[in-house]
Amino acid sequence: MKIKVGILGATGSVGQRFIQLLEGHPWFEVNYVAASPRSAGKTYQEAVSGRWLMSTPIPEEVKNLTVQNAGKIEAAIDKCSLIFSAVNMPKDEIRKLEKAYAKEGFAVLSNNSAHRHTDNVPVLIPEVNPSHADIIQQQRKDYGWDKGLLAVKPNCSVQSYVTPVYALMEQGYKISEMIVTTLQALSGAGYPGPSSLDMIDNIVPYIGGEEKKSEIEPQKILGKIEDGKFVYNQNIKISAHCNRVPVIDGHTACVSMKFDGDKPEQDEILEIWKNFKGEPQKMELPMAPLQPIIYEEENDRPQPRKDRNNDKGMAVTVGRLRPGNVFDYRFVGLSHNTIRGAAGGGILNAEYLVKSGFIKK
Repeated sequence: MKIKVGILGATGSVGQRFIQLLEGHPWFEVNYVAASPRSAGKTYQEAVSGRWLMSTPIPEEVKNLTVQNAGKIEAAIDKCSLIFSAVNMPKDEIRKLEKAYAKEGFAVLSNNSAHRHTDNVPVLIPEVNPSHADIIQQQRKDYGWDKGLLAVKPNCSVQSYVTPVYALMEQGYKISEMIVTTLQALSGAGYPGPSSLDMIDNIVPYIGGEEKKSEIEPQKILGKIEDGKFVYNQNIKISAHCNRVPVIDGHTACVSMKFDGDKPEQDEILEIWKNFKGEPQKMELPMAPLQPIIYEEENDRPQPRKDRNNDKGMAVTVGRLRPGNVFDYRFVGLSHNTIRGAAGGGILNAEYLVKSGFIKK
């Protein structure tokens, strides 16, 4: 028996990616789709007519599902037990909506930023901070939930560099400062995104809110739980520059990092990245990449067009590791922003929570 899942914001670009990636999933089956009131009442195929963005056809099992109003939670009851949230609404409204679904007993896995800094909500990268899922027990106690839960994935650009950094920290090395310059794909802005006149022959050196997210979210991801709340790891300082570039998919990060105390040799860093495995790999979760960090030896890699789809689009591809003239080392990281950084990352989080017993089959 597969777990019946629902998707909020199913007609948007991330919602479509969820539907594409969940086709044929061994554990999950899409049985409920919801969006704005203007799409409610239509079949899914009708609702996305003329704006289906994926390179594969709409899955047959989803085509004729009736799109529901995401704000009417009662429509989801008995249709599914797990919700992937990718709604496009003001943050206050998203917070209320996601908590309302969780209160009704749904496991809510959010792609949104609204709850990333809620005290008892984990921001999960399962290879990096799987133990943060333990906060769900406190979350349920705080809100009086029985089966419901709320977990989120981090900002899409953060995933292009946090895992390689964590792999070094896991071996006992302390990274105290980082300068990160992100080159973020157009799909990160959703559909239709920036206008062609803004992006052709151009780079936009500003993405609203992104720099703050890039500087603070890693501190929560790399932090710890104390007294039922998250304590951010403020020992690592990050200065971020975020740029929108004319690439369709794939967020790139140019990273310089400074170590506090002993620093590894360059060959040791490469060996650590090569051998790194997290809980998703040990559990053999369906969406997990076999090798979460892939290092490319060529001087001009990684490149979005060539490397974003590595291992189902779920691997972080790294290259150009070399000493720095100011900080100790620098490297380039790349991840697929709508797969690893959005829908695929959300599915992997759900798989981990199922395997760990937080979501019951």
